[in-house]
Amino acid sequence: MNRLQTILSNFKGDKVIWIVVLFLSVFSMLAVYSSTGTLAYRFQHGNTEYYILKHLFILLMGGALMFLSHKINYTFFARIANILFVVSILLLFYTLVFGSTINEASRWATIPVLNVSFQSSDVAKLALIILVAKFLTKKQDSITDFKKTFIPILIRIGIIVLLILPSNLSTAAIIFITSLVLIYIGGVNIKYLFYLGAAGIVAFILFIAIAKYTPHIGGRIGTWQNRVVTFMGGEGSDKFQVEQSKIAIASGGFFGKMPGNGTQKNFLPHPYSDFIFAIIIEEFGLVGGFFILGLYIILFTRGYRLVVKFPHTFGALLAIGLSFSLTFQALVNMLVAVDLMPVTGQPLPLVSMGGTSIWFTCISIGIILSVSRYIEEHSQDETENDTDDEYAGA
Repeated sequence: MNRLQTILSNFKGDKVIWIVVLFLSVFSMLAVYSSTGTLAYRFQHGNTEYYILKHLFILLMGGALMFLSHKINYTFFARIANILFVVSILLLFYTLVFGSTINEASRWATIPVLNVSFQSSDVAKLALIILVAKFLTKKQDSITDFKKTFIPILIRIGIIVLLILPSNLSTAAIIFITSLVLIYIGGVNIKYLFYLGAAGIVAFILFIAIAKYTPHIGGRIGTWQNRVVTFMGGEGSDKFQVEQSKIAIASGGFFGKMPGNGTQKNFLPHPYSDFIFAIIIEEFGLVGGFFILGLYIILFTRGYRLVVKFPHTFGALLAIGLSFSLTFQALVNMLVAVDLMPVTGQPLPLVSMGGTSIWFTCISIGIILSVSRYIEEHSQDETENDTDDEYAGA
């Protein structure tokens, strides 16, 4: 018992978030193992343990990254924010030019020597949230100033969003909306948010117009159009998987068919990633679906409570930005599964089978835990003074 208490004492920060992560990981293991049977027979000669062991390794690596991140003082991320921002821009450029084409989108970059592929948008999303949180903290004295605060934020957000947009509309939209929420909480004049929203719409329209004459980008417009047409009830390549997802949800009932007994995993093209929520409802029922939804809501509320306690500090803005981004992405995945949104290709954070996407999710949660660890150990006045001193000469 004493040894167990010693081990648990190393896990600092919000204990509720640690419990949420544990439950999501357990559901992930069950759902991935159940939904990769067909994949195993197609590519691994029936070795059904291959994918679950690989997924377990990825989750364990993610847990290690989360643990390390939560041990780092969250103010460290403010110091490297500008470096991360520049690196993410370079990675996004590299992905647009040399990225691997997966699911009709050049969204994956490959490290030449290690031959490891990853989504550069994951790096960019994390970097932008850190940078915006830092910038809002520094500019609290001039937070309502259009030229000193709003325009610089708009430029930084615009660069990242426009670089992601050609290959991944849904991720660009998630980052853009997360930025809106973050700068609203940071205290920027609300009328400027309408300007930013309008600027985003205009930029998107211009992008569509330009892409019409750019074959490399124009192909993505066809994909977006097909998904919208399918969502509106028309015929499209995504219609089959949406219909199979709805069958899975309808057949799950209230309590589900129990783990491993679902059948729609044999028909859905991506039951282990994009549509894993449908498999969870089929096998765990509406009870399981609402339980998963509740876990993400709890994750968001634990981040939000830091903003309520310590408004306008870097740590609080960082925590709410990351928790909102993860929760919003989860909500998008769920809405797609129940046919309330067009297909986006967004994974369910920490649940869908993946590699680097899970690792970046774990790093994000680790940073949230780091914030809760260090902020809640100090009083509000001390935290605000520390933050102000840190940025006084920045």
